[in-house]
This record gives sequence, structure tokens and C-alpha cells, in this order.
Amino acid sequence: MITDVPGVLVGHHERVGDGWATGTTVVLVPEGAVGAVDQRGGAPGTRETNLLEPENLVQRVNAICLSGGSAYGLAAADGVMRWLSERNLGFPVGTQPHEVVPIVPAAVLFDLPRSEWGNRPDASFGYAACDAAVAGPVAQGTVGAGAGAAVGSLKGGIGSASEVVGEFTVGALAAVNAAGEAVDLTTGRAYAADHGDFGVQWPSRAADLPSRRTDLNTTIGVVAVDAALSKAEARRIAVAAQDGLARAVRPAHTMFDGDTVFALATGAHELPDASGPFGAAARPAALDALCSAAARVFARAMVHGLLAATTAGGVPAYRDVWPEAFGQRPG
Repeated sequence: MITDVPGVLVGHHERVGDGWATGTTVVLVPEGAVGAVDQRGGAPGTRETNLLEPENLVQRVNAICLSGGSAYGLAAADGVMRWLSERNLGFPVGTQPHEVVPIVPAAVLFDLPRSEWGNRPDASFGYAACDAAVAGPVAQGTVGAGAGAAVGSLKGGIGSASEVVGEFTVGALAAVNAAGEAVDLTTGRAYAADHGDFGVQWPSRAADLPSRRTDLNTTIGVVAVDAALSKAEARRIAVAAQDGLARAVRPAHTMFDGDTVFALATGAHELPDASGPFGAAARPAALDALCSAAARVFARAMVHGLLAATTAGGVPAYRDVWPEAFGQRPG
């Protein structure tokens, strides 16, 4: 999971039921991490992404806030900032320890139809997600920012994955909420099924699914790596992760999606430099290996989010449509 990268914590807060199906997920890096972002699609909802441009002043971020609620849900980041400021974590702007500005880039997904109007995340969701953050296993499925997510005809959710590349660990967390389908509906096989062993027996039958009006959507997520990267190099990680997104849903990056992926580089391990046997090619080659892994882990995280989701907000879950994939009898 993304928390396999040392120094990365994840917390969720959601409300499901009684007219609610939405929530917030926070990826915390209390020690700070170099941050970057790549945004695609025609309907983004973001906050503090311009400061992640390589030419801009701030280098390190303290947290990434992912939330439901469309643009309303950006308010969840206020709670994350309050939680961090209470702990004197942020960009120093004065001489006293408390004189900091927490750096919390954020992105939101569109899940408004799954809740009664007016029920959406606010600052209390972000604060509660920080309180719940742990370095252990990440809860997946209908939790946090994935509580009201949908992917094509099916329920989406939070998924996570990781991979070891030499001395480095690359981890991803995705809130799967795309206009496109993540599954071949004629067979029940996930489009990114060949990216890992997901512990299911992929079915081979079509499902009778009700048609779902395409909403505004957006898959959002984070890729973390324990490498020491510049902001420009970290952005290459985020760019590669978008390739993993495109492997997992069809179509991807539509005018109705605002797909946004953040990258965090904690800096625990240095990339090789030109003094080694491979000379000037060593560093870009090592970065390229991390980028390839970023695409794979993000695609796998999206499949995990699909498989872990449970029916909510009137959208059927994969496990209810194809129960035989989990060893259960259909119907």
C-alpha cells in the first residue's frame, strides 16, 4: 500500500447512509515531501496546485487532501490546515515555531448525486481524516473520498498498491471515480487485470446492469516514493501514474473527468549520479524505472478500489454484480 513508503500516513473520514455517501481522504507526510501534480481531463477541481510548478518557491508539502463533494469539498482542506497548524507543521513564515503556513494541495471528485443535496464534506471531514491517519494498512473501498465514488456503471472506491524497485518503494492511492468503465461489461474482467494478482477468479459473463447517466466524475490520487527528487522529477512520476489510470478505465481523461494525480518524494534514498559506471544516464534511467512502477501501481490501486467497493448511493458494486469472482454463487 502507499503506506509502505516510510513517512506516509493515510486517514479517511466518511458518512454513508441517511442521505450521505461522501467523504475525505488525507495523505499526510508530517516530515514533509517534495510535491508535484499532473492534471488531465476537462473538469478539474483543485486547490494549491500552481505552487507545485517546478519554478515556484515552495518545494515541500505537508499533506494531500482528496475529497468528495465537488468544488464544495475543497473546504475539507481547511480542516487539514488547522490540524497541521496546531502541530506547528508547515512552511515557516516567521521566527516562532507556530508561525507556519501548512502546504495542503487538494483535489475533489464529483459524487453529489449519491447524497442528498447539501450533504458534502467540510473542514470537519479533513480534520477527522487527519486524526484517523495511520502508517499501517489502508482501508479500501467505500471509505474516505471513495465513499460516493462511481466508475462507469459500477461503484468506485479507494484503492492502494505498492511496488519495490531496487532500494526504492513506490506506492499509490486512488479514489476511483471515472466516467469510463473499469471493466469489460461483456466478461466482467477488469481492464487492468493483468497488472497483478487481485485474489479473484475473473468471470466470463456479461452482467445485466441498469444504465447510469454519466455524471461529472474525476479520478484523483497520490503516488509516493522514498527517493530524493526535484519537483520536476516528481512531476514525471505523476505524469506516469496518469498512464496507469488510462490502462484501468476506458475512456480516460474525458471532458467530464478532471483526473488529477499528485506525487510525493520523501527523499530517503538518493538516485545514482554521474560518478557511477553508467555515467550521465544513471539518474534518468533510475527515474524512468520509478515512473514505470508508478504507472503499474496506480493501475493496480484502481482495480483494488473497484473490487473493495460496496454498494452505496444507489450504485451497484462489482462484488454484487459478479459474486462468483469472490467464490460466491450468483443470485
